[in-house]
Amino acid sequence: MSSEYSENDSQNQMNRGMLIVVSSPSGGGKGTLIDRVLKTVPNLSYSVSFTTRAPRPAEEDGREYFFIDRATFEQMIERGEFLEWADVYGHLYGTNCKQVERERAAGHDIILEIDVQGAESIREKIPDAVSIFILPPSFELLRGRLLARGTDSAEALEKRMRGAPSEVEQFRHFQYVILNDDINRASHQLAAVIYAERARRERQEVNLRGALEDFGVFRDAVADPLDQ
Repeated sequence: MSSEYSENDSQNQMNRGMLIVVSSPSGGGKGTLIDRVLKTVPNLSYSVSFTTRAPRPAEEDGREYFFIDRATFEQMIERGEFLEWADVYGHLYGTNCKQVERERAAGHDIILEIDVQGAESIREKIPDAVSIFILPPSFELLRGRLLARGTDSAEALEKRMRGAPSEVEQFRHFQYVILNDDINRASHQLAAVIYAERARRERQEVNLRGALEDFGVFRDAVADPLDQ
């Protein structure tokens, strides 16, 4: 009975979707890269985070973020509704537990666009998450992107720029780093990371069962070589 449960549980884990965490300093271009990848990579969902900041021009509630007030956000914290949350330059951001779990349980890969604080929290809670850091090519280019965005006051802009070096320093804690010096190359590389992670042996064994059994090697494939 217990061995049957263990086998089913293992199968369910292999059928679960991946959690893909994409992070960068503010203005690093992660949102633009994610938008491109969502249009080209099938079976990939986007986790819409909650935030207490005001919408920027052209942003829509429920698309880029769920925009809520601070009191509502704090109530959600108390109810344990966030997988992770962080205070970023005076605004609260959080990832909803239920959305992520629902997509993963259905076998859908889900991508998160979060700051480095949130990425650290996810790595601690979900060891099998795929973490990707988007590196701006230079400090001045990052400043130029934030200026061009035109959404921050001079004080807020300087605060973000002062924090950028410590955020970039976090790159060493991510599994992948993509230099965002060319949007076409960087978006292709982000898609390539997702496809490569999907091709990992441990993620594919259930889907490959038929071919492996035909060669009489499925039992050997399921066993982890490190356990032998």
